Amino acid sequence: MTQVVTLSAPNAQDCVALAEIELCGELMIAASDALEDRLSADRIDEVLNVRTGPGPAGQPPSIPRQGSHRG
Repeated sequence: MTQVVTLSAPNAQDCVALAEIELCGELMIAASDALEDRLSADRIDEVLNVRTGPGPAGQPPSIPRQGSHRG
């Protein structure tokens, strides 16, 4: 007898969890490539593609993009 598993469409929690996993992976890659013992806050922001202050023309900080690898 074969058992079939039906996957439901991803919900918001699934999408958030997958995004968090991807961001953690990006940080682990950056940490493994780093020469120093720890990543600086600036390097973490760079890896996650975020800004801590307002953007150009008062725009809010950027949101990390998904799908980036070693960039």
